[in-house]
Amino acid sequence: MSTLADALAVAAQRTPDRVLVIDGDIELDAKTLQHQAESLAATMSQRMPTGSVVSFMLPNWHEAAVVYLAAALSGMVVNPILPSLRDSELRFILADADVRMIFIPAQFRGFDYAAMLARVTTGMAAPPVVVVCRGTHPGFTGFAELAATAPAAPVPLDPSAVRMIMYTSGTTGRPKGVLHTDGSIGALIRQLGEHWRIDAGDTFLVPSPIAHIGGSIYAFECPLLLGSTAVLMQRWDPDDAVALMQEHRCTHMAGATPFLDGLLGAAERAGTRLPDLKVFICGGASVPPSLIRRAADYFERAIVTRVYGSTEVPVSTVGSPEHPDRAADTDGRAGIADLTVVDGEIRVRGPQMLAGYLHPEDNGGAFDEDGYFRTGDLGHLTEDGYLVVTGRAKDLIIRNGENISPKEVEDILIGHTGIAEIAVVGVPDARTGERACAVIVPTDTTNASAPTVADLGEMLGTHGLARFKTPEQVVVWDTLPKNDAGKVLKHQIRATLMKGSH
Repeated sequence: MSTLADALAVAAQRTPDRVLVIDGDIELDAKTLQHQAESLAATMSQRMPTGSVVSFMLPNWHEAAVVYLAAALSGMVVNPILPSLRDSELRFILADADVRMIFIPAQFRGFDYAAMLARVTTGMAAPPVVVVCRGTHPGFTGFAELAATAPAAPVPLDPSAVRMIMYTSGTTGRPKGVLHTDGSIGALIRQLGEHWRIDAGDTFLVPSPIAHIGGSIYAFECPLLLGSTAVLMQRWDPDDAVALMQEHRCTHMAGATPFLDGLLGAAERAGTRLPDLKVFICGGASVPPSLIRRAADYFERAIVTRVYGSTEVPVSTVGSPEHPDRAADTDGRAGIADLTVVDGEIRVRGPQMLAGYLHPEDNGGAFDEDGYFRTGDLGHLTEDGYLVVTGRAKDLIIRNGENISPKEVEDILIGHTGIAEIAVVGVPDARTGERACAVIVPTDTTNASAPTVADLGEMLGTHGLARFKTPEQVVVWDTLPKNDAGKVLKHQIRATLMKGSH
């Protein structure tokens, strides 16, 4: 079994001029990327022992590819962190994973990341080295300073060793670190190459965050393991996406419902059917069948299909590329993964499955006696083996492909003086897949001072939570439905909201 570091060495030797990553006007070919990654890997090895955790909290920038590959070359564990997270989530991850080095933008979208890291690392017993990209900050290291180090001797690498830790929101409110290896990720990429019509020379548009499992594999893994090129988008804009796809003749794209919906509208406005597009993979949230059909009809040469997966078992189904008539109404069929449904719960196992969670106690209950990962999602299999996801047993909201733990939000908002009880639930949304709705029982029975969406956002921001976790809707009720044990019945709340009455 080979490693990603082996694949980089082969690409640099056999096709040194082949472009792997495009970021605006910057194009990194195999030889250049190898040189920059080796340089940074040497610095990492000098500053920390093999197996240390290296984080990056970067937008879809080419520097992230250098960091990702440098970690692979030096035997470090890479930890992508969403740039949308804020103080509270970041503080938890840095401590939980014992991060030794983190790469951040100086600023992005008007937010001062360097100032946030200064706040978060103050008081830490063993703070990580903070490296600032595209800017400077007093007391932190500049990216160019690290990348200038001369290459060091290669580090022996074990394909079965943990190479990546990626945090996923859990129903307990505490994120869990998902562990992957060269073996698990390599198995995933082989599956994509087999089923998603990916040929050497193909090009992915990558607007999905590279700190998600999907964005990371399209940007960092596929270019080396399948011979593709990644065109990075640091900010989603459908019209810009169409222009980039035409300019670079993009053949593949994957993303949640809003990406497909936006791309379709922009292509219609531009009067193009994107003739180079071969495959669009849609997942990460509720996907309307009508959207799949509309897109498949419009993008005449492309297969547009739904898929199902998770950070723990990425791409558990490969969609329906060989049977496009099933693409709209099902979430695809299993590829190399073994998928079953037990008592309504979807369970998956396969070579692309996580190596486990960072904390062994999180593994308890995550797998059944046959080694299947218990997803917590609900569904059924059709007679011909296609999966239909019907809901989630887990109390989790997926908005624009981002996971939101309602408990994390509720635990903070219950401290609001105007809230006596609160339940945050997800309801379907045509634009975002789901939206978060806060159902509140106010302390003031007249409802005169019930908090608004803005009030909730301000409170969550004060506690350092990411903005995307703020509920988009507030509904005031007199009581919350509960069972005899006093547990809030969220399924009833969700059903009532969907009916539009209470």
